[in-house]
Amino acid sequence: MKILNVSYILQNNEVISGKSLAFEKTIIKIAPLDELIQIYPEAEVIDTPANSLVMPGLINAHVHLEFSANKTQLEYGNFMPWLSSVIKNREDLIEGAHEAMQVATHKMLLSGITTFGAVSSHGMDLEAAENAKQNVVFFNEIIGSQATMADALLDDFKSRLAASESVKRDGFYPGVAIHSPYSVHPALIKKAIEIAWLKKYPLSAHYLESPAEREWLDHNEGDLKPFFNEFLKQDYAVNTSKDFLSLFKDTPTLFTHVVQANDDEYKAIKENGHSIIHCPISNRLLGNGGLDLDIIKGHNIKWLCATDGLSSNYTLSLFEEMKIALFMHKETALLPLAKSLLNSVTIDAAKALNLNTGEIQEGKNSDLIVMDLGEEASEQLPLHIILQNYPLTHRYINGKFVEVTN
Repeated sequence: MKILNVSYILQNNEVISGKSLAFEKTIIKIAPLDELIQIYPEAEVIDTPANSLVMPGLINAHVHLEFSANKTQLEYGNFMPWLSSVIKNREDLIEGAHEAMQVATHKMLLSGITTFGAVSSHGMDLEAAENAKQNVVFFNEIIGSQATMADALLDDFKSRLAASESVKRDGFYPGVAIHSPYSVHPALIKKAIEIAWLKKYPLSAHYLESPAEREWLDHNEGDLKPFFNEFLKQDYAVNTSKDFLSLFKDTPTLFTHVVQANDDEYKAIKENGHSIIHCPISNRLLGNGGLDLDIIKGHNIKWLCATDGLSSNYTLSLFEEMKIALFMHKETALLPLAKSLLNSVTIDAAKALNLNTGEIQEGKNSDLIVMDLGEEASEQLPLHIILQNYPLTHRYINGKFVEVTN
């Protein structure tokens, strides 16, 4: 048993003072320090700096580790030149991936991320995810649009899934991902969804990321057409947007990007209990447009903020991602947006991933970060948490202190 002596607790965006936490793997009790010491006289009391705040550890629900070696090799500004640069530089990026993936998980930990969702296309990131100190939801991704390759692709997917299921460490959870409607044959999508449903695994998919995808799915035209003609000898999309979305009916899914969706698609997302993962930096760098958070709010759709991978980002810091979102969504009221962003990387992300974390509440897992505010908490603290880059002094994952060096 430990008692964390702090000045403030951030609980559902409300700042609570005068209370501390008693915790083991889970949070046991929230009460004034003197009361906790009286109840648990043998507990270790952990003092923190004056004006320190404890809040839930951050959850990065969507990150690709496999291309973490990228810095300047890939082309930004438009989706199709970026995709071409990924294909061109793939082997060089993979060659430097092993060390880069370890660095990536460490940098996420430095920035307060205690849980992440790793979307794995090839399984080469399994070791890095297994060895990471964070909780990990490991999304094994299925990809392939050619019917003649379906059996081989399904066998490969099942093999990678089984490898992730063999990881037994605390805080590691297998999951299933479908790459996108334009890149996965519907027969494979149905099989992957069935597996996720039977095993009760979290399910994720990219959906309507770019204008090129929208044009290809709707009209079998646009910038993706020569790509599919050249590489796959394919001149039509294997799914329409509507047909793709219908495959996930009654199977709650985390759909990433969704910046090109229409009103009917948003309604279907809401009706089937899906969530949207918003990656603002990635959307900007690839020229895909931005998610209209006010429309999403109007449809009452849960949304999360995530970094995507270093193939389409310069950072894996959720604090930086949230800061960019504050300025990108200039029409949305500032303080409510800050609160929504913090929820999107804590409580809302935990619920979408079905994890017992993301809140400072009794019974929740002790995934905690402590930051030194340096002064008394202001009424706009949720906003300043995003803006001010407060130093982190303590990190706990499943109740265990995690020592981090720069």
